[in-house]
Amino acid sequence: MSSARPEEQTRTLSGLGLTAQGGREAEITGITTDSREVMPGYLFAALPGSRVHGAEFIATALAQRAGAILTDAEGARIAADELIEGDAAVILAEDPRQTLAQTAALWFGRAPQTAVAVTGTNGKTSVSSFCRQIWLELGETAVNLGTTGVEGAWSHPLRHTTPDPITLHRVLAQAAREGVTHVAMEASSHGLDQRRLDGMVLAAAGFTNFSQDHLDYHKTFEAYFDAKMGLFTRVLSDDGVAVVNVDDPKGSLVAQICAERGQEVIGVGLSDEARLRLLGHRFDATGQELRFAWQDKTMLVRMDLIGGFQAQNVLVAAGLAIGAGADPQEVFDTLPHLTTVRGRMQLAATRDNGATVFVDYAHTPDAVATAIQALRPHVMGRIVAIVGAGGDRDTGKRPLMGAAAAEHADHVIVTDDNPRTEDPAAIRAEVMAGAPGALEVGDRAMAILRGADMLQAGDALLICGKGHETGQIVGDAVLPFDDVEQASVAVAALDGHI
Repeated sequence: MSSARPEEQTRTLSGLGLTAQGGREAEITGITTDSREVMPGYLFAALPGSRVHGAEFIATALAQRAGAILTDAEGARIAADELIEGDAAVILAEDPRQTLAQTAALWFGRAPQTAVAVTGTNGKTSVSSFCRQIWLELGETAVNLGTTGVEGAWSHPLRHTTPDPITLHRVLAQAAREGVTHVAMEASSHGLDQRRLDGMVLAAAGFTNFSQDHLDYHKTFEAYFDAKMGLFTRVLSDDGVAVVNVDDPKGSLVAQICAERGQEVIGVGLSDEARLRLLGHRFDATGQELRFAWQDKTMLVRMDLIGGFQAQNVLVAAGLAIGAGADPQEVFDTLPHLTTVRGRMQLAATRDNGATVFVDYAHTPDAVATAIQALRPHVMGRIVAIVGAGGDRDTGKRPLMGAAAAEHADHVIVTDDNPRTEDPAAIRAEVMAGAPGALEVGDRAMAILRGADMLQAGDALLICGKGHETGQIVGDAVLPFDDVEQASVAVAALDGHI
């Protein structure tokens, strides 16, 4: 839940682009989706929810002297008596979530001048971080906003990858006041489905890839894909730039939809249809050389990034920076300076025998397969993979997670991720069903120690699932746990340094 009352300002409903029933005007002193936070003159947004409709709380909002109520036809039906008896202006919207997002943007007013957003099952955090790094190298005051909070020239914590629109626009306004001029955002499927970004003005939008995830929420692949496409069909304007990984099976369809809307498309990848075309890779133990072409000009850069998939992420980020107005050659000149995002193919520790330990956020079957395959060219020996699956989430992907690890790694250890309120052993059993030959070690710290102990010279351990997270959710508690820290401690203990 979120509310907003910056600098004690007041705005009229018409000034916020809202029309109340009967043409009634009202002075609004704040906006909120939480009836408990309503103060006199507030606009209370009573939104439909997965469990309960916000209209159930309209009576509370009115008792606290809300100045206006925003809801839909169902909400008006639920709270018909309260609305008739109440003294608040009533705004009925076909899509109140979208209306709230647009209202929040007008309420806060200020935002960084240049904004881009990226969606996809995997790679959003890396792309937004790389985009921010490119802008900083170019002398812009930039941040990225998403899974890891707000990072860059100004920092701020966030609870969600794509915050609710009130929080989002409050944070953007704060960033602008701090001098931030450029922002790269992650656009999650949940956030897009719930219209959280609909008040944004984007210069460009990116698409990384599409594979199974979040079916507990979206139910079908079609609904999941449609949610992501909302970034291009609803949020990005017709004169915006779409940057699309055309190597993904859905990439050509995304590019086609964007082109039909009149959006400029910058295709990225190995495909002949890519304007920013990947021509080749060469890998070493600590990074890769990347050969690519733009507008018929071929370039070669070396980057300290592990994993071939990072090439697509880097080029999508470069495309977004170009789409937002940066000079292409100046963008390409920054690429050798890019650094990995915390928890994304991050080198966590190195054993005395040269074996390496990496941490990655891979938490979908496709991401696990991609991460292991991407690590392979950097490793002379074996790859040991640690995988698990979160509780209270998409159960269908659990055996697929195990199968992906078993297919591509030399050895697999199945352990706990964030079991939440489920039985950890039951979750592990479902993952093990896809990797019957795997070693099961429930305690995650012990699994990391066992994995590191297996490493011989030239081998690598890949710890999948939690990436940058610093806690493990068990029941309703968040216990301190950091994969990178645990890997470092395990290696130090095994090699006799502690």
